[in-house]
Amino acid sequence: MARIKQLSKHLINQIAAGEVIERPASVVKELVENSVDAGASKISIEISNECRDIRVADNGSGIHPDDIMLAFSKHATSKISTDEDLFAIDTLGFRGEALSSIISIAKLTCTTRTKDFETGTKVKCENSEVKKVETGCAIGTIMEIKDLFYNIPARLKFLKNPNTEFSYIQELVQSIAISHPQTAFELKKNGKTVLKTSGNNELKHALKELFSNNVTDNLKEVLKTDQLSGLKISGYVSTPDFTRSSKKDYHIYINSRTVKCPIFMKAIDTAYKNLISNGKYPFVVLNLELPPSDVDVNVHPTKKEVRYKNTNQIFNFIMTGIHGGLANYTEPEPSYNIQQKVGEKTNIIELKPQQNTFDIVYNKTDDEMVVEEKTFDMIQDKTPQVVSETEQKQIFKPVEKAPEPEENIVGQYKNTYIIVEKEDGMEIIDQHIAEERYIYEKLKSEKNVVSQLLFVSDVLTVTPSEAELIKENLDKFERFGFGIEFTSDTELIFRKVPQMIAKVNPKEILADILENIESDIDGLEEKILITTSCKASVKAGQKLSTWQMQEIVKRWRTTKMPYTCPHGRPIVKFFPHKEIAGFFQRNQ
Repeated sequence: MARIKQLSKHLINQIAAGEVIERPASVVKELVENSVDAGASKISIEISNECRDIRVADNGSGIHPDDIMLAFSKHATSKISTDEDLFAIDTLGFRGEALSSIISIAKLTCTTRTKDFETGTKVKCENSEVKKVETGCAIGTIMEIKDLFYNIPARLKFLKNPNTEFSYIQELVQSIAISHPQTAFELKKNGKTVLKTSGNNELKHALKELFSNNVTDNLKEVLKTDQLSGLKISGYVSTPDFTRSSKKDYHIYINSRTVKCPIFMKAIDTAYKNLISNGKYPFVVLNLELPPSDVDVNVHPTKKEVRYKNTNQIFNFIMTGIHGGLANYTEPEPSYNIQQKVGEKTNIIELKPQQNTFDIVYNKTDDEMVVEEKTFDMIQDKTPQVVSETEQKQIFKPVEKAPEPEENIVGQYKNTYIIVEKEDGMEIIDQHIAEERYIYEKLKSEKNVVSQLLFVSDVLTVTPSEAELIKENLDKFERFGFGIEFTSDTELIFRKVPQMIAKVNPKEILADILENIESDIDGLEEKILITTSCKASVKAGQKLSTWQMQEIVKRWRTTKMPYTCPHGRPIVKFFPHKEIAGFFQRNQ
């Protein structure tokens, strides 16, 4: 074993930087949080050179010229001074590690000025060496990062493609902008603005700028205060009829700090229990304010993990706060557009309520499968409906005689599983994912997917980041039969969709694709393919005729990988006759 020796200062800083600076988004986080702590009302972030060049400018308090050199030293900060301060933190940054870590892995130029001085200070840092000169500039601070990880080529290899790395940055800036509506944010990529807020201190207005009217129109305000404990929760939650397919839109904060808190998330899930179906999640923007001494944010270098003094109190406070926001919620009345055409003969018939159906949702992150209920509008009015004779013919279509089954289909279990009797046993086949596997392979093998033109399409509003993602990947959508046309920077329509999913709302398809990518666009084409296959497939909970079951099984048997769905879930379970007979203690 080699002899023990003291590491160089530069190497020490590089090792420490690995804990604080994981990727370009980590640099943006540290710099933007410093700008927020400096009291800036305007913060501009510019990204270029494949996310390796970063510029963050603010109009905050600036750095005193006598402190500027110290700012780039290890564990130097203006935000805490005593050990008591460590347990009463009211700023986003406090460790004093960010700048010293950044200058060890990038070339940095800092230009800053406080209101007490007519001139500013410029500092250039490279290889942990700091040089200072006097310069003219406005009040505030400009941090310019060049060639991030230039001296650590191994780190560059582990970064994802530039679009993915930028999506992490965009998600980060969006999160900070939500928690600080009083600050105007602007994010640019290669000179093009992709995110901008006005900073008028109105949270709902900021949400409208960051998301869309479709989101803000479905939000309920949450506001609850407990003066005795010093707790306050504020923000917005979506109505139970406005849901997402993942927890991607859980925007939760502690004292305006973005956190990942299991207790917070559990309180949200509990509040919505029995209000929304399994596999669906609300849109949530909530900030919990509590005395800094009652929460420990000094758990991890990223400062996203927190600990509470009284977890039960926090849980109940959040849950009841959400209940209060949803107290006045009433389900929207179902609407029916059955009209009699003038001159047509009419008959009186009674329309029965449609049955609930179910969608199978696969949670890739948690590696689990859940069945979600998708409730259709129920006809509650007992008054008979007037339906024209033409419409009756459309409703009551004659049933064509089905061909004789080629396999011994026993039937359905729970309107979800097809039971097939085999010579040597019994198969139980999941109808949804069996058909999903067939459609997936069919779409993947086809060079040109058959599309259906849409003469009328709803205008869909997306976020600036989603718009950027779609525009950069229009060819991938086209590959699988989607024709998308932008009518404005953040509004689009569908010109065509794959023929096999023509009856599915394109808005629903696009939402599922965007929600499930979760900032990782490397496999976007695969995600489009999987989502399309899922939407085109028969649903779990859907009653099928013997002929329909026969067709699903027949097509499924032609697939190259018949045992798992595109997500990796099993499709079929085989029970040998020997095993069944043995269970009942029978001779074969």
